[in-house]
Amino acid sequence: MKLRQILPVFCFLMTSLVFCQEKQITLQDIWSGKFRTEGMQALHSMKNGKQYSVLNFDRQSRTSTIDIYDYKTLEKVKTLVSSADIAEIRGFFDYSFNEDESKIILTTNSQPVFRRSTLGEYYIYDVATKDVTKVSDQLVQEPTLSPDGTKVAYGFENNLYVKDLKSGNVEQITTDGEKNKIINGITDWVYEEEFSFVRAFDWNADSNQIAYIKFDESEVPEFSMDVYGSDLYQTQHVFKYPKAGEANSKVSLQLYNVDDKSTIELSEDKPGDFYIPRLQWTNDANILSVQFMNRHQNELDLMLFDTKEKSMTNVLAEKDKAYIDVTFNLTFLEDNSFIWTSEKDGYNHIYHYSKDGKLINQVTKGNWEVTNYYGFNDKTNTIYYQSTENGSINRDVYAIKLNGKNKKRLTQKDGTNNASFSADFTYFINTFSSATTPQEYTLHQTKTGKLIKSIKDNDRLEQQLEAYVMSEKEFSTIAVNGNDLNMWTIKPADFDPNKTYPLLMYQYSGPGSQQVANRWNGTNDYWYQMLAQQGFIIVCIDGRGTGFKGADFKKVTQKELGKYEVEDQIEAAKQLGQLDYIDESRIGIWGWSYGGFMSSNALLKGNDVFKMAIAVAPVTSWRFYDTIYTERYMTTPQENPSGYDENSPINHVDKLKGDYLLIHGTGDDNVHVQNTMRMVEALIQADKQFEWMIYPDKNHGIYGGNTRLHLYKKMTNFIHRTLGDKL
Repeated sequence: MKLRQILPVFCFLMTSLVFCQEKQITLQDIWSGKFRTEGMQALHSMKNGKQYSVLNFDRQSRTSTIDIYDYKTLEKVKTLVSSADIAEIRGFFDYSFNEDESKIILTTNSQPVFRRSTLGEYYIYDVATKDVTKVSDQLVQEPTLSPDGTKVAYGFENNLYVKDLKSGNVEQITTDGEKNKIINGITDWVYEEEFSFVRAFDWNADSNQIAYIKFDESEVPEFSMDVYGSDLYQTQHVFKYPKAGEANSKVSLQLYNVDDKSTIELSEDKPGDFYIPRLQWTNDANILSVQFMNRHQNELDLMLFDTKEKSMTNVLAEKDKAYIDVTFNLTFLEDNSFIWTSEKDGYNHIYHYSKDGKLINQVTKGNWEVTNYYGFNDKTNTIYYQSTENGSINRDVYAIKLNGKNKKRLTQKDGTNNASFSADFTYFINTFSSATTPQEYTLHQTKTGKLIKSIKDNDRLEQQLEAYVMSEKEFSTIAVNGNDLNMWTIKPADFDPNKTYPLLMYQYSGPGSQQVANRWNGTNDYWYQMLAQQGFIIVCIDGRGTGFKGADFKKVTQKELGKYEVEDQIEAAKQLGQLDYIDESRIGIWGWSYGGFMSSNALLKGNDVFKMAIAVAPVTSWRFYDTIYTERYMTTPQENPSGYDENSPINHVDKLKGDYLLIHGTGDDNVHVQNTMRMVEALIQADKQFEWMIYPDKNHGIYGGNTRLHLYKKMTNFIHRTLGDKL
């Protein structure tokens, strides 16, 4: 009698457990942030090397704090700043210290301009006195404290200003700034997008000189976008955008003397068009380093300007048959010798040069890539870096002596490791993830790499995901066109090799990029998991032109963007279609941005292989894209017309056979909706049927409100309709 009563309960518990482990991922789950990982926000190592600061936010009290923690114990030492104690502000969401950490810039309000640039409201917090000073009543750009903490420089309406924090006086140091004409100290659109920086000014070590770049974009053609908004009439956003082959901003290097309020131009006799992608003061307050590049970006000069003697020296000149990647790795040591990274031996490695540019030694060597440079410990003569020595899909942290000896691997887990070192290099906080482990933050001893203790993990997320049907992301290689290409595959959890499945291929494929990497899920990975449980196999392949396998592999696409990368995707799809469990009549491909360019080309040039393609925000002709990016890989359309036209999908619309979904945002300042409009017109004139979706006023990311959910519903339905008819 008792057994009969207990058995149904036991069966119910077992049924519930099985049911809980079979939850299906939904688009609502994905875009509600349900699977978001936890991290350490705005981590900063304090100068004493014993403590670090983190930005915390209490949602209940709506209070922001900068909290100080002890490396050794990981215990909270104190709260350095709390918005609850500052009457002038409600809260802040970012912060930065000056050189001696006596003052902090607090970001309290921010409005995006382009991808990296913002207009913001900022306050200066004095750590000793707890006084708070508002930088400006206007929304300004890139406020930067002088090293001695007495002044702050910032950009406003294309001009530069310096505020004295003692007197409150504001000095306008440029006056010729004008929208769509002259920009002082803040990069123009194309520098921001392609050279990855916004602040084009820098304080010297003595806080008495500011070097800055002036951009004269008067002759750069304008691009305009309608902004539809919610008013009766639309407005227009007009900005300077140099398309391939068109005029760039004319750049010049300026030097402002804080003491006598004078400005001089530091001229450099460079023939033709050139770029200034980096400027940085050395440890000597009178020596400024500047990097110059020619328009083709295959020649780079590192110049040192002596602002006292008004002289300049070219200390390093690099040339490449294709192009040179600009980095942020330049580091000047105490004796003004410097650390530099270069691909000149075929792989990206670390080099040590004397202050006059003579090579002292190549620090790292091998058929692998240095992927991050962390810093140099002058007390132990040790460099710390991240690399692909453990395989191109993995990242590990290493230490090596400046002379290239005694290399030591400091991380042990296979996956993606990224270190944040204490200021004195005694400790480092490692961020680790892999395809099977979400981000975990651990404290390590730098000397040995030994784990001290865990700081934060995402066990809660792992436990949450145990309730869902999840498939393994399988890593492998595929031999295509003479190369072993990295690949990952996601199959349905109940995969049966005796059945046939439709195949969806995802790729980005842009120069130097990587999508096949041993790291934790991005948002799209959950979408792929959802599609896998709905009966699709998802594959991603990094073809020729992608990164971290050497310069030759990466740069083979030079002057022919979209040729070899497309050939690789088509050939890979043919090979995969021969597998017994792949239905070769139901193969699709999708991508975003460069990936949309690729998926469009693959569908057109591989019309006997691909049944469908989705292209989100694609480039449809390289003639429509910007100078710096496009010409880096293609030179100009005047020099290379066939490279531009033979590989642009807009010129192959007559080949369309399969199903094509084209998606774009009208507010895309990066890849203009012009690309899609011209593609649409070409398809119409070729009498080709297709589907398309336009998102009003959405930028290149196509997000905001319900937008992402709507977009992914649209794509999911299209995939089911075009590939899933036999499911």
